[in-house]
Amino acid sequence: MFGLSPFELVLFGVVAILLFGSKLPEVARSLGQSYNQFRRGLSDLQGQFKISEFTNPSPTPATKLEDYDEPEYSKPVAPKFTPPPAKSPSEE
Repeated sequence: MFGLSPFELVLFGVVAILLFGSKLPEVARSLGQSYNQFRRGLSDLQGQFKISEFTNPSPTPATKLEDYDEPEYSKPVAPKFTPPPAKSPSEE
C-alpha cells in the first residue's frame, strides 16, 4: 500500500497517536472531508474547461497557408570569384 512496508505503517500510526491522541478520529475525518472537497473542486474545474472547449472552440485561421502569395525573391548577387594569377616557376 503506497509502497510502504508494514513496519513503516505501524510507525506512522504510532506517531499519529502520539501527536493527536484522542483527537485522531476528528483529525482523520477533517482530512477526509478536505480531500473530498479538493477532489470535487478539481472535477468542477475540469468540467468547466471541457464546457468552455465546446462553447468557445479554438480559433481557426481565416485563410489557408496555400492562399498566401509567395514573395518574389531575386537571386542573390555576389561578386564573381576570380582566382589570383598563378605564379610562374621563374618568379619563385
